[in-house]
Amino acid sequence: MSKERKSSDPELAKTKLILGVSWQPGFCETSPKTPECTGQTSDRVDARLFSLNGLWKSRKTYCGVDNAVKEQDKKKNWLDMPELSLDEGVQLELAKAMPGVASGFDRHQWIKHGTCSGYVADEYYGKALKLLAALNTSEVQSLFEDSRGATLDEAKVKAAFEAAFGAGAGDKVKMRCRKDGDRRIITGLTIGLGDVGDGEDDLASLITAAGKTKFGCAEGVVDEAGLQ
Repeated sequence: MSKERKSSDPELAKTKLILGVSWQPGFCETSPKTPECTGQTSDRVDARLFSLNGLWKSRKTYCGVDNAVKEQDKKKNWLDMPELSLDEGVQLELAKAMPGVASGFDRHQWIKHGTCSGYVADEYYGKALKLLAALNTSEVQSLFEDSRGATLDEAKVKAAFEAAFGAGAGDKVKMRCRKDGDRRIITGLTIGLGDVGDGEDDLASLITAAGKTKFGCAEGVVDEAGLQ
Protein backbone atom coordinates (compact mmCIF):
# COMPACT_ATOMS: atom_id res chain seq x y z
CA MET A 1 0.00 0.00 0.00
CA SER A 2 1.41 3.37 -0.93
CA LYS A 3 2.41 6.03 1.57
CA GLU A 4 0.04 8.51 -0.11
CA ARG A 5 -2.96 6.22 0.42
CA LYS A 6 -2.02 5.62 4.03
CA SER A 7 -1.92 9.32 4.77
CA SER A 8 -5.11 10.33 2.92
CA ASP A 9 -7.73 7.55 3.17
CA PRO A 10 -10.04 8.23 6.17
CA GLU A 11 -10.93 4.55 6.40
CA LEU A 12 -7.28 3.69 7.06
CA ALA A 13 -6.69 6.47 9.59
CA LYS A 14 -5.58 5.12 12.95
CA THR A 15 -3.89 6.85 15.85
CA LYS A 16 -0.53 5.28 16.65
CA LEU A 17 1.08 8.07 18.68
CA ILE A 18 -0.15 11.02 20.72
CA LEU A 19 1.74 14.29 20.98
CA GLY A 20 1.01 15.92 24.32
CA VAL A 21 1.69 19.64 24.76
CA SER A 22 1.09 21.95 27.69
CA TRP A 23 -0.02 25.54 27.87
CA GLN A 24 2.37 26.25 30.71
CA PRO A 25 0.70 29.34 32.23
CA GLY A 26 -2.50 27.30 32.62
CA PHE A 27 -0.64 24.35 34.11
CA CYS A 28 1.21 26.65 36.52
CA GLU A 29 -2.00 28.32 37.60
CA THR A 30 -3.09 24.98 39.06
CA SER A 31 0.38 23.73 40.14
CA PRO A 32 2.20 26.90 41.23
CA LYS A 33 4.60 25.22 43.67
CA THR A 34 6.31 22.94 41.17
CA PRO A 35 9.94 23.89 40.38
CA GLU A 36 9.12 24.71 36.77
CA CYS A 37 6.36 27.12 37.83
CA THR A 38 7.92 29.04 40.71
CA GLY A 39 10.00 31.17 38.35
CA GLN A 40 7.65 31.56 35.41
CA THR A 41 7.40 35.11 34.10
CA SER A 42 5.76 36.74 31.09
CA ASP A 43 9.10 37.08 29.28
CA ARG A 44 9.87 33.37 29.44
CA VAL A 45 9.41 31.42 26.23
CA ASP A 46 6.90 29.06 27.83
CA ALA A 47 4.55 31.99 28.42
CA ARG A 48 3.78 32.20 24.69
CA LEU A 49 4.78 28.84 23.14
CA PHE A 50 3.44 25.36 23.76
CA SER A 51 5.66 23.22 25.99
CA LEU A 52 6.41 19.56 25.45
CA ASN A 53 4.50 17.14 27.62
CA GLY A 54 5.37 13.92 25.84
CA LEU A 55 5.08 11.60 22.85
CA TRP A 56 3.03 8.55 23.73
CA LYS A 57 2.50 5.26 21.97
CA SER A 58 -1.16 4.31 22.15
CA ARG A 59 -1.94 1.89 24.98
CA LYS A 60 1.69 0.99 25.73
CA THR A 61 3.70 2.08 28.78
CA TYR A 62 6.78 1.01 30.77
CA CYS A 63 8.25 -1.27 28.12
CA GLY A 64 11.04 -3.40 29.59
CA VAL A 65 11.20 -1.25 32.73
CA ASP A 66 12.26 -2.84 36.01
CA ASN A 67 9.43 -2.96 38.58
CA ALA A 68 11.44 -1.03 41.16
CA VAL A 69 12.01 1.81 38.68
CA LYS A 70 8.34 1.72 37.67
CA GLU A 71 7.24 2.09 41.30
CA GLN A 72 9.71 4.93 41.83
CA ASP A 73 8.29 6.68 38.78
CA LYS A 74 4.71 6.23 39.95
CA LYS A 75 5.63 7.83 43.29
CA LYS A 76 6.91 10.84 41.31
CA ASN A 77 10.42 10.62 42.75
CA TRP A 78 11.68 11.69 39.37
CA LEU A 79 14.76 13.65 40.39
CA ASP A 80 16.02 10.58 42.25
CA MET A 81 15.96 8.60 39.02
CA PRO A 82 19.07 8.45 36.79
CA GLU A 83 19.63 11.41 34.47
CA LEU A 84 19.10 10.71 30.80
CA SER A 85 22.14 10.43 28.57
CA LEU A 86 21.29 12.96 25.87
CA ASP A 87 23.27 14.74 23.19
CA GLU A 88 24.16 18.21 24.48
CA GLY A 89 22.12 19.94 21.77
CA VAL A 90 19.03 17.85 22.49
CA GLN A 91 19.47 18.37 26.23
CA LEU A 92 19.66 22.16 25.88
CA GLU A 93 16.65 22.31 23.56
CA LEU A 94 14.65 19.99 25.80
CA ALA A 95 15.31 22.14 28.87
CA LYS A 96 13.68 25.09 27.05
CA ALA A 97 10.84 23.13 25.46
CA MET A 98 9.95 21.08 28.55
CA PRO A 99 10.03 23.24 31.70
CA GLY A 100 9.22 20.11 33.71
CA VAL A 101 12.87 19.05 33.31
CA ALA A 102 13.30 21.03 36.54
CA SER A 103 11.13 18.37 38.24
CA GLY A 104 12.70 15.39 36.44
CA PHE A 105 9.65 15.18 34.16
CA ASP A 106 11.86 14.25 31.21
CA ARG A 107 12.99 11.13 33.08
CA HIS A 108 9.36 10.24 33.85
CA GLN A 109 8.28 10.62 30.22
CA TRP A 110 11.17 8.49 29.02
CA ILE A 111 10.57 5.69 31.55
CA LYS A 112 6.80 5.57 31.03
CA HIS A 113 6.49 6.33 27.31
CA GLY A 114 9.88 6.64 25.63
CA THR A 115 10.81 3.06 26.45
CA CYS A 116 7.93 1.94 24.20
CA SER A 117 8.89 4.17 21.27
CA GLY A 118 11.52 1.95 19.66
CA TYR A 119 14.02 4.81 19.87
CA VAL A 120 16.93 5.62 22.16
CA ALA A 121 16.36 8.69 24.33
CA ASP A 122 18.13 11.09 21.93
CA GLU A 123 15.99 9.95 19.01
CA TYR A 124 12.78 9.94 21.05
CA TYR A 125 13.20 13.50 22.27
CA GLY A 126 14.64 14.66 18.95
CA LYS A 127 11.47 13.52 17.17
CA ALA A 128 9.20 15.04 19.83
CA LEU A 129 11.04 18.37 19.64
CA LYS A 130 10.67 18.51 15.84
CA LEU A 131 6.92 17.95 16.12
CA LEU A 132 6.62 20.58 18.85
CA ALA A 133 8.57 23.06 16.73
CA ALA A 134 6.13 22.53 13.85
CA LEU A 135 3.20 23.25 16.17
CA ASN A 136 4.93 26.32 17.60
CA THR A 137 5.41 27.86 14.15
CA SER A 138 1.80 27.31 13.11
CA GLU A 139 -1.50 29.19 13.20
CA VAL A 140 -2.39 27.20 16.34
CA GLN A 141 0.42 28.78 18.36
CA SER A 142 -0.41 32.22 16.96
CA LEU A 143 -4.04 31.80 18.00
CA PHE A 144 -3.09 30.91 21.57
CA GLU A 145 -0.50 33.67 21.89
CA ASP A 146 -2.90 36.29 20.54
CA SER A 147 -5.71 35.03 22.79
CA ARG A 148 -3.90 35.25 26.13
CA GLY A 149 -6.36 36.43 28.78
CA ALA A 150 -9.36 35.54 26.57
CA THR A 151 -11.52 32.46 26.06
CA LEU A 152 -11.04 30.02 23.18
CA ASP A 153 -13.70 27.57 22.10
CA GLU A 154 -13.68 24.33 20.13
CA ALA A 155 -14.58 25.97 16.81
CA LYS A 156 -11.66 28.43 16.90
CA VAL A 157 -9.09 25.83 17.91
CA LYS A 158 -10.27 23.35 15.28
CA ALA A 159 -10.24 26.08 12.61
CA ALA A 160 -6.63 26.91 13.49
CA PHE A 161 -5.64 23.24 13.17
CA GLU A 162 -7.39 23.00 9.81
CA ALA A 163 -5.59 26.12 8.56
CA ALA A 164 -2.23 24.84 9.79
CA PHE A 165 -2.38 21.13 9.04
CA GLY A 166 -5.14 20.54 6.51
CA ALA A 167 -8.77 19.50 6.27
CA GLY A 168 -9.86 17.21 9.09
CA ALA A 169 -6.96 18.11 11.39
CA GLY A 170 -9.33 19.66 13.91
CA ASP A 171 -10.89 16.25 14.49
CA LYS A 172 -7.57 14.81 15.69
CA VAL A 173 -7.05 17.15 18.67
CA LYS A 174 -8.33 17.11 22.23
CA MET A 175 -8.20 20.10 24.60
CA ARG A 176 -7.57 19.75 28.33
CA CYS A 177 -8.88 22.23 30.90
CA ARG A 178 -9.01 22.55 34.69
CA LYS A 179 -11.19 24.59 37.02
CA ASP A 180 -9.57 27.57 38.74
CA GLY A 181 -12.15 29.21 40.94
CA ASP A 182 -14.93 30.42 38.60
CA ARG A 183 -12.67 30.06 35.55
CA ARG A 184 -11.96 27.06 33.37
CA ILE A 185 -8.41 27.37 32.09
CA ILE A 186 -6.73 25.52 29.24
CA THR A 187 -3.80 23.38 30.39
CA GLY A 188 -2.86 21.68 27.13
CA LEU A 189 -3.66 19.71 24.00
CA THR A 190 -3.23 16.13 22.86
CA ILE A 191 -2.82 15.56 19.12
CA GLY A 192 -3.35 12.21 17.41
CA LEU A 193 -0.66 11.02 15.00
CA GLY A 194 -0.89 8.18 12.49
CA ASP A 195 1.58 6.03 10.58
CA VAL A 196 2.94 7.47 7.34
CA GLY A 197 6.18 5.54 7.11
CA ASP A 198 9.40 5.10 9.05
CA GLY A 199 11.29 8.28 9.80
CA GLU A 200 8.42 10.59 8.78
CA ASP A 201 8.40 13.75 10.92
CA ASP A 202 5.95 15.92 8.97
CA LEU A 203 3.31 16.93 11.50
CA ALA A 204 0.58 17.61 8.94
CA SER A 205 0.98 14.15 7.36
CA LEU A 206 1.02 12.45 10.76
CA ILE A 207 -2.15 14.25 11.87
CA THR A 208 -3.91 13.41 8.59
CA ALA A 209 -3.13 9.72 9.11
CA ALA A 210 -4.56 9.64 12.66
CA GLY A 211 -8.03 8.59 13.73
CA LYS A 212 -10.63 11.04 15.00
CA THR A 213 -11.09 11.86 18.67
CA LYS A 214 -13.52 13.79 20.85
CA PHE A 215 -12.44 17.37 21.49
CA GLY A 216 -12.84 17.23 25.27
CA CYS A 217 -13.04 20.64 26.97
CA ALA A 218 -15.37 22.78 24.86
CA GLU A 219 -13.87 26.13 25.86
CA GLY A 220 -11.41 27.63 28.28
CA VAL A 221 -9.30 30.68 29.14
CA VAL A 222 -5.83 30.98 27.62
CA ASP A 223 -4.09 31.92 30.83
CA GLU A 224 -1.29 34.45 31.06
CA ALA A 225 1.90 33.91 33.05
CA GLY A 226 1.66 34.54 36.78
CA LEU A 227 -1.09 33.75 39.26
CA GLN A 228 -4.36 35.41 38.33
